[in-house]
Amino acid sequence: MKYSIALPNGWKMSLVEIKDPVEAYETMTNVAKAADETGFEAIWLVDHFHTVPYPSQEVTFECWMSLAALARDTKRVRVGQIVTCNSYRNPALVAKMASTLDVLSHGRLNFGIGAGWYEHEYRAYGYPFPDGPERLRQLREALQVIHAMWEQEEATFEGQYYQVRGAINQPKGVQKPHIPILIGGSGEKVTLKLVAQYGDACNVSGDLKTLEHKFAVLKQHCESVGRDFESIYRTTGAFCSIADSDEEALALVP
Repeated sequence: MKYSIALPNGWKMSLVEIKDPVEAYETMTNVAKAADETGFEAIWLVDHFHTVPYPSQEVTFECWMSLAALARDTKRVRVGQIVTCNSYRNPALVAKMASTLDVLSHGRLNFGIGAGWYEHEYRAYGYPFPDGPERLRQLREALQVIHAMWEQEEATFEGQYYQVRGAINQPKGVQKPHIPILIGGSGEKVTLKLVAQYGDACNVSGDLKTLEHKFAVLKQHCESVGRDFESIYRTTGAFCSIADSDEEALALVP
């Protein structure tokens, strides 16, 4: 088992007490450096533009720009998105961005992507918000585009939502055969099947019983497409409270 940490980029009001944006940025960076020095496997940033549970004027740092800086501020720890919202950027561009970030980090990128969900954010920034099934169809095409950009000399893809015609992507990154792809989401019919088809890792949520069930479903999808289930990293997230005693830690749990 490996442990990673989601950095405080402001999304969940994690920087609300820090009013100076430069100080907030340095706080996020210091957490990343501590994770780098103390043996965590990876650091992650969410891909959101303003806060939850409600939009506010509090600092929220953009994911990809922040990770590029953090890649230069760390030496060992892997960096990644938990997860990139597919709808916010063209997948061919995202593949190019990821390739560049993999080089900047000297091969430490975990590329996380999902279908997206935060409707208020979509509409506030002027993005269409299609229904869930359509967002998943878009994600399926995006994963094919990204693979093409990383694997073909001149990427070509003709889909309903995305078209790429002879796109050149150099450098393609450091890691071989390509940057590992983590797909976020717990949907059993579509999302977990996409993991079996296109992913190297998944991130699902729930208690231990739920996780056991979801991973069993993923294993079935792997068997149906001829994929080695053990080749896929299975991940989940949990809120942790750290204090000098159990009582103090429990008191900090929201």
